[in-house]
Amino acid sequence: MRLKLTVQYDGTGFRGWAAQPELRTVEGELRAALAAVFPSHGWLAVAGRTDTGVHALGNVVSVEVEGGPPVARVTEALNAALADDVAVVAAEAAASDFHARHSAKSRSYRYRIWRRREPSPFEQTRAWWYPRPLDEERLAQAAQLLLGGHDFRAFTPTETQHEIFRRNVLGAEWQRRGDALEFEITADSFLRHMVRTLVGTMVELPPDRIAALLDGRSRSDAGSTAPPWGLYLERVEY
Repeated sequence: MRLKLTVQYDGTGFRGWAAQPELRTVEGELRAALAAVFPSHGWLAVAGRTDTGVHALGNVVSVEVEGGPPVARVTEALNAALADDVAVVAAEAAASDFHARHSAKSRSYRYRIWRRREPSPFEQTRAWWYPRPLDEERLAQAAQLLLGGHDFRAFTPTETQHEIFRRNVLGAEWQRRGDALEFEITADSFLRHMVRTLVGTMVELPPDRIAALLDGRSRSDAGSTAPPWGLYLERVEY
């Protein structure tokens, strides 16, 4: 049986999503829980292979399992075997051709910047503390430039496995929520470090400089990559 699992996690204690020998990863923890709940499980795919320190509010996994509890009890059974910083929030039977990554129509990310002059111990691993001045109107203008199809190679590491750099951005905006300034972006897919580099570049460069980067400029022309702990994979649409 193929399952679709929706997973949340605090990325602070993980070395990213992908399983790695001797390192604690989200995939490693989830596979251990699957092994504890099902007599056997095999093929597994994920919508977003998040980096070290990156969080997820709604990452999606597809996995083949045999035996085990009925679908209605899978969430409860897996969470009993998982640590407190990762949880399966929904489980459902999926079609035999469902693939968490390839079947996705869009993904949405959120990046949080903590704007209070004083740091917060509660935000230390969940937002980028940036007490220096920011022009929020300029950030909003920069976000609007991202809409539509563009070549984003300036916003991914030079050494990359990507061969196609064009992505279609369906939504992009900055929102002020209390002491946090949040950037929300939805696209058909993303390049590695793309959201974090967009955030770092929007903070550092004016909108006219950003517009010039959207037609395939080199990575050295863009700004810094924002730290991972402010990034959240918010949801995946199918």
